[in-house]
Amino acid sequence: MGSATTQAQAATTAALTAASGVDLDVARELFAVARAVGDSSQLSGALADSSAPADARRKVVADVFGASVKPTTASLLTTAVEQRWSSAGDLADGIDELAVRAAAIADASADVEGELFGFSRTVADNPELELALGSRIGDSAAKAELVESLLKGRASEAATLIAASLIRHPRERRVRQVLARATRLVADQRGRTVATVVTAVPLSAAQTERLTSTLSKRYGAKVTLNTVVDPTVVGGMRVQIADDVIDASVSARLADLRQRLAG
Repeated sequence: MGSATTQAQAATTAALTAASGVDLDVARELFAVARAVGDSSQLSGALADSSAPADARRKVVADVFGASVKPTTASLLTTAVEQRWSSAGDLADGIDELAVRAAAIADASADVEGELFGFSRTVADNPELELALGSRIGDSAAKAELVESLLKGRASEAATLIAASLIRHPRERRVRQVLARATRLVADQRGRTVATVVTAVPLSAAQTERLTSTLSKRYGAKVTLNTVVDPTVVGGMRVQIADDVIDASVSARLADLRQRLAG
């Protein structure tokens, strides 16, 4: 990701946070615009061309989308195209990110992070499902419908919208990568950091509380735990937050011992 895109994302996120009237319809419209921009090189090129006057890019937004989206959506799109993006693809990704964050704002009471993580575990545990959702062949709308049917009654409307929309248009990413990124974005929008904890047995409530408190103090932010039970870790735990991995599992210590003995 280029520095221009990083700055553009910061500007659009700030605009979203300050916006009023952000609901699931806005998120839904942003996802639809992201698909349209990603599917049309001509449109994405016109909107992401930083050499073109900002007024011209704003006019494209008004002409193409103005009559079909809510004022809040149009305002956010205008802010997005006013920025300088490293590539046209980054603009489409940026609008997708706005949509995820908008859904997180719109359904603030739902455990969207936990629901997305739970669905990612379902996908991980079912190779046939992962293949069906991640295959480059097949109708993208049908994949979205499959996700919606799987999550109906099991997840919030926000989590369902995010998962179905991103899997419909994954932009060369694997299904679990798409869901993991969405989980991080939702948590970030809510001022939290996501930690994935892998243990041999489920954590007790007291252990969960202590670990959450310890990690929150260490990272200076409220931490949400997503737990995975994996008997192969033998004992202890492995914790991952973004690119940081804390591996205190017995299996890791045994692997280290074997490597030392072999060396």
